[in-house]
Amino acid sequence: MSRGEHFYIIAYDIADPKRWRKVYKTLRGYGAWTQLSVFQLRLTARRHTELIGRLEEIINHSDDHILCFDFGPADGMKESRVVSLGRPFRPLKRGALIV
Repeated sequence: MSRGEHFYIIAYDIADPKRWRKVYKTLRGYGAWTQLSVFQLRLTARRHTELIGRLEEIINHSDDHILCFDFGPADGMKESRVVSLGRPFRPLKRGALIV
């Protein structure tokens, strides 16, 4: 059971290294790092809203850019929805996340 979780991919382009580190550390508390400036997350609506609020406080809205892609219910996520070249893509499974 997903507990209402959706599967998200977040990609970000942060102009300042100090803000980039803060964004990275914040996202690390919510999901798994996939590659440079890209995370995958399984979030309830409440956790998604909480994360967006935290990121909004960190970024400079005129210099930085964050994209949050919602792939729908996390339990319905299938690898076939993602085209991966090179190393295989493995969707984040529900479980404890140690920060």
